[in-house]
Amino acid sequence: MFSAMSKRTAKTTSKDTELERRRAHIERLERETFGEPSKATGPETLGENELWWHNHYQFFKDHGYLLRPRYAPGWIPSWKTSKKECNACEDAEVPLFGHILDATRTEDGSFVTLKIVKKSVHPHEVDIGLYFSSKSLASDPANHCVPIHEVLQVPEDDDRVIIVMPLLRLYSNPRFDTVGEVVECFRQLFEGLHFMHTHHVAHRDCMNLNTMMDAKSLYIDAYHPSRPRLKRDFSGFARHYTRTQRPPKYFFIDFGISRRYDPSNSSPLEDPIWGGDKTVPEFQKSNEPRNPFPTDVYYLGNLIREDILQTKVGFEFMEPLITDMVRDDPNKRPTMDEVVSRFDEIRKGLGNWKLRSRVVDKEEGAVSGLFRGAGHWARRVKFIAGGVPAIPARS
Repeated sequence: MFSAMSKRTAKTTSKDTELERRRAHIERLERETFGEPSKATGPETLGENELWWHNHYQFFKDHGYLLRPRYAPGWIPSWKTSKKECNACEDAEVPLFGHILDATRTEDGSFVTLKIVKKSVHPHEVDIGLYFSSKSLASDPANHCVPIHEVLQVPEDDDRVIIVMPLLRLYSNPRFDTVGEVVECFRQLFEGLHFMHTHHVAHRDCMNLNTMMDAKSLYIDAYHPSRPRLKRDFSGFARHYTRTQRPPKYFFIDFGISRRYDPSNSSPLEDPIWGGDKTVPEFQKSNEPRNPFPTDVYYLGNLIREDILQTKVGFEFMEPLITDMVRDDPNKRPTMDEVVSRFDEIRKGLGNWKLRSRVVDKEEGAVSGLFRGAGHWARRVKFIAGGVPAIPARS
């Protein structure tokens, strides 16, 4: 009994820590963009940061992007003219990040993400994003940097631009079904960070909130950006395939503190800069300049350690590599060349039975486990019979 209570306490503490990290991350981003985090308001009233979007509704429309009804001129809350409860209405949903909003591209009806960037705060973000979106790099399958469709200059504000990107969602949502799906996610993330390092760019903040997924092919129904479990119009849950059926592509976002270096400078030194993950060992007791590339290796290793190894069953095969990636001494961490090479050997050593096995949460209950297990086995038999690869392969 005490063991079970201890596990529940640890799980609660872990969730609280992640929530606090998320809140701190949001506040930092909003402070950089707007000066101070917006004050909480009710759904009937636009928040301080929301008013910025409302005031620029026509600007975005003129450029071919339609914001949600909530930000349209003359908006009247839909629950006031219908019998629906407020929380059942799409236009009651407030965005999580005040400086980021989704929109619909009127040209083709596709969904995009709009992000406000202050050039005085993040002078390199647009340049690095456009560099990886250039024709010479955008078509490379190893490129996992979020594509930038275009950059809009905010009228009457030379310091602010809008980055237009595809609509993405967190890499781990919806849940992974098989070990093979997670292995493919690892492969793409290692490949993506390796690609950045090969092109002499250090991300410097590649933590879980900046690791995303393009889920267009995965979802049957368009999902709501702020409530991704729901359909865009809040009419029910958004239906989706598994990653095995419709393999997604994973992306790194947010190049606000990223840096691009001269190819001749193989070991650049930078003053410590705190991203969303505050656990970087070399930043804890010293402010001396550090090489940001080994720090990137730590960030990605710690993402996998915290999100997968510490919460899921059956990923012991990753422990030696991840242990090396998160070593306290940055000089003892592998480079991304070595990470990719070692992971390739690990992947080759995994059999189909292991790869097709279900991803199980360490804290999974018996009832939910039985329910998920039954659905998993039904899919497993079908995939084996249909010759579907154990590791999802993008076409």
